[in-house]
Amino acid sequence: MSIVVNALAYRHPDGEVLFQNLHLSVARGSKASLVGHNGAGKSTLLQIMAGRIPPSVGEVALEKKPYYVPQHLGQYDDCSVAQVLGIDQKLEALQAILAGDAAPEHFAQLDDDWEIEERAQAAMAFWHLQHLDLGQPMHALSGGEKTKVFLAGALIHAPGIILLDEPSNHLDAESRRLLYDFVRKSKATVLVVSHDRALLNLVDLTLELTKTAVEAYGGNYDFYKEQKETKLTALHAQLDDKEKTLHQAQQKARDLTEQRQKQEMRGKAQGQKKALPRIVAGNLKRQAEQSSAHIKETQQDKINDLASDLRQIRTQIQEQKTLKIDLGQSDLHRGKVLVKAKGINFAYGDQALWQHPLTFQVRSGDRVRITGNNGVGKTTLLKLMTGTLRPSTGELFVADFNTFYIDQDYSLIDNSLTVFEQVQRYNSRNLLEHELKTVLHYQQFPRESWDRKCAGLSGGEKMKLILCCLLVSNNAPDVLILDEPTNNLDVHSQEVLTETIKDFGGSILLISHDQYFVEQIGVAATIHLA
Repeated sequence: MSIVVNALAYRHPDGEVLFQNLHLSVARGSKASLVGHNGAGKSTLLQIMAGRIPPSVGEVALEKKPYYVPQHLGQYDDCSVAQVLGIDQKLEALQAILAGDAAPEHFAQLDDDWEIEERAQAAMAFWHLQHLDLGQPMHALSGGEKTKVFLAGALIHAPGIILLDEPSNHLDAESRRLLYDFVRKSKATVLVVSHDRALLNLVDLTLELTKTAVEAYGGNYDFYKEQKETKLTALHAQLDDKEKTLHQAQQKARDLTEQRQKQEMRGKAQGQKKALPRIVAGNLKRQAEQSSAHIKETQQDKINDLASDLRQIRTQIQEQKTLKIDLGQSDLHRGKVLVKAKGINFAYGDQALWQHPLTFQVRSGDRVRITGNNGVGKTTLLKLMTGTLRPSTGELFVADFNTFYIDQDYSLIDNSLTVFEQVQRYNSRNLLEHELKTVLHYQQFPRESWDRKCAGLSGGEKMKLILCCLLVSNNAPDVLILDEPTNNLDVHSQEVLTETIKDFGGSILLISHDQYFVEQIGVAATIHLA
């Protein structure tokens, strides 16, 4: 086996258990994915495997040293590209030797890797990064470029094990195709955490992480999803059977109680008629009462066990079913012109942002996707379409409409507030406290989460909390703006968002590289920027 995990557990510094008693194995050369709800600990497990953080209990055995591509890259902003790639010292040694410095330490550092520079250049070219200098600082790069720098390192070092944490985040469509090709052709053992359905369908093993186990499904994500749906169907069947059995047990308990009462009444009448001695009558009464209590206790135990089973089954169904949140309907009549642009462009200084001026129209009810490479100005166009910016050239009409903005950083969430305080801030419908808590409970925020700080929420939890905020606000938005909304979401959370957006009655302006999400929510028009 290439990766083996035994009895692994991790506790947060505050003592809270993230997961425990995990066992898993991945065969050499396999392509596997790690799935589970946001907050289950997928990234933490990958960091433990990569040696970035120690486990609290248990061990990880790796056949070879892994190469790790992290999800969050901001901590590397002060590094150069070469430092991130782990080749800066070799390059410095090579340059010193080529300049005539024959010091032994340079040869030791280079370790006969005379082709390191050519290999680095080839890897950068594969990921379309040939325009970058290896000495360039990471903070000057876009999010997509940073991710591709780390991916280039996997080509340079040719590791036996590759750990990928959300590698398609920030990648445009072309870069995603390169990623898929790389994973397909790699001879290494690959373990990936991702929300990208296309990427998840390239693997041959799906590992589902929960707090107490890792369950293996021998197939890709679509196979895993089919198995989960089969399991959900079976749970519903179990629920029906248990409810029928509970109803029968309750009816039997009532029948036995009535039967025992009738017997006691008959016994009492016969005892009076036969004038039994008091001591005999008392013994018979006690025996009857003990027998009745035993039967009642036995039946009640059975009812309690059935009720407990029902609660467990309902909890499992609640955890696995796809939540759907009704965002309401816009008050605007369908077809109303919201945005009309004729030959617009925007300039930073003297440089126009787009090669060709933009002419387009957006009407109420439209679902429009804005596409283009990283850095081409998609977010700038959104600001123009909402009236936040004015174009440098051309004519732009923006009607009066209200918007709700969901971006990949979940900027509407105030991390200093608790979950309940956050939803209360948007309570323009003036719902009572118990009504707000009912909303949170229904949207899968249990009682113990209401006092948690938003800073500690996962991406999926923040997205669902934003939808709760929208739900308790007074008016449904006319236009829902989604800027890479599926980034950092597990697939279950994506399904929640997808089902919610599908039935939304207003307009949608979308920036997304997630083709599956785009197709699912029914986007019909595209504005391409170049």
